[in-house]
Amino acid sequence: MKKVVLAFDGTNYSEGSLAFAAGLNKQAPILLAGTFLPQIDLSSTWSYALGSAGHFSPMLEDFNGEVMEEHIRRFEKTCNAEGIEWRVHKYPYDVAMPEIRKESRFADLLVLGGETFYDRYGTERPNEYLKMALQEAECPVVVVPESFDFPSRIVLAYDGSEDSVYAIRQFALLFPEMAKWPATLVHASSREHGGLPEKDYILELCTRHYPDLTVKMLESSARKHFREWLNERPASMLVCGAYGRSDLSMMFRQSFAAGAITDHTYPVFIAHRS
Repeated sequence: MKKVVLAFDGTNYSEGSLAFAAGLNKQAPILLAGTFLPQIDLSSTWSYALGSAGHFSPMLEDFNGEVMEEHIRRFEKTCNAEGIEWRVHKYPYDVAMPEIRKESRFADLLVLGGETFYDRYGTERPNEYLKMALQEAECPVVVVPESFDFPSRIVLAYDGSEDSVYAIRQFALLFPEMAKWPATLVHASSREHGGLPEKDYILELCTRHYPDLTVKMLESSARKHFREWLNERPASMLVCGAYGRSDLSMMFRQSFAAGAITDHTYPVFIAHRS
């Protein structure tokens, strides 16, 4: 049985995240920890990004205990109706990112609502808090839209990097039952007629874990159309890597996941090695 953490922030409640967790539970039983985080000041984002986490301060004036308790009751009611074993962890007055780090350290998977997670803060999509949560998580993360079809096929984003291979392997190890679904290994070459990097090795690995595998090559001129190509494949889940902690500003630049999360169309599985 896997332990899955579902993180809600302050007064936001992600129905999509809970629906995804319920779908996981139907594949194989899980323990679901509903983690209810505080609202925090936007200025904390920049303090944390600059390495001064000690300057974080909860936005106490925005905290609404009644709303959080109502969300907890909704969470418990849904879990009971879906037959999910659950726990509740409350952090009404603590600091969000350290709690995300702690919760993910003791979990197999973290689930975040891509449209709701601290959506009041910042104009960028994904916002800074979602980016930081992906960066700080110590386990794989799935970012989930509010409305989607539960996946029945997997898209493996492969750019030849260590991180992309790591994510492909982690998904298969974490979800062996889902790895049996139809899977497509997608590579966008930056060179004309470029081949699949380390072709023999990646196919040896993928065909062991993904028995129903096809390979899709996108030419460099077609990379920008990856989102359109993926959007034509309903009930998909995107698997990708390259979200290390070293550079917050570069994390989403020219990545497969950036557009996918912004589109709010399908779940995105992200794993980084450190």
